[in-house]
Amino acid sequence: MKPRIHPVSRPVVFRDRAADTAFLTRSTADSAERVTWEDGNTYPVIDVETSSASHPFHTGGRQALDTAGRVERFRRRYGTAEAPRS
Repeated sequence: MKPRIHPVSRPVVFRDRAADTAFLTRSTADSAERVTWEDGNTYPVIDVETSSASHPFHTGGRQALDTAGRVERFRRRYGTAEAPRS
């Protein structure tokens, strides 16, 4: 790798407010806010709205699409009448 062209990678805590969890990982992101981690060291902390701990895809809260039910509901609502012929 060429020197001085890559951003600095450092340990950063990402805190998910929705799930009330935090993850310590490496990132190029930085923050002025600091937090003391479980190991006693202080790291920059970045608050995120969604992470793997709170996203429905990862937590199993994802709904299956009911396409047949949607089609039937559309037909009931708008009918199945054909367009008038000229």
